[in-house]
Amino acid sequence: MQEHAATTEMTEAPEKEGGFPPFDTTTFPTQFFWLVVTFAFLFTVMWRLAGPKINAAITNRRGTINGAIAEATKARGEAEAAQAGYETALAGARSRGNALAEETRQKLNAEIAKAKAEADAKASDAMAAAEARIAQTRETAKGHVKTAARDAAIAIVERLTGDKVSAEDANAALGN
Repeated sequence: MQEHAATTEMTEAPEKEGGFPPFDTTTFPTQFFWLVVTFAFLFTVMWRLAGPKINAAITNRRGTINGAIAEATKARGEAEAAQAGYETALAGARSRGNALAEETRQKLNAEIAKAKAEADAKASDAMAAAEARIAQTRETAKGHVKTAARDAAIAIVERLTGDKVSAEDANAALGN
């Protein structure tokens, strides 16, 4: 019987209610109160302290990015202007070289015609001399064109980068 009495006592003992405290409905009002207080405190901290710092960082970064974009746009415009200047200088050098070659060609053709008119005997000698002068003039013209291209390249590099380039480096870059 004692055994039976011990079992009865255990079964007759009142069971505890409760379980997980946040789910206890009797504490809902105090939980809600502390939720509101905590939320208000955190909101105020974020609004007054963290918010301006975050906004300042974002504004600063946006300004830096916009400045970099403006600088890149300006540099691109300058590079395009320099490219156009280079192409203009190169075209001018080519036209001067062509004009010089044409002028030389015309002078030599006139001399050749005069030499043929003077004498058939001197024609072969005059032709050899004229051919030599043509080759020399062409080499001179090529030298002028190469010099003009080298000088234009030096001026362009100095204008774009601000660095002074030697004539040897410019010749090497142009393949002369």
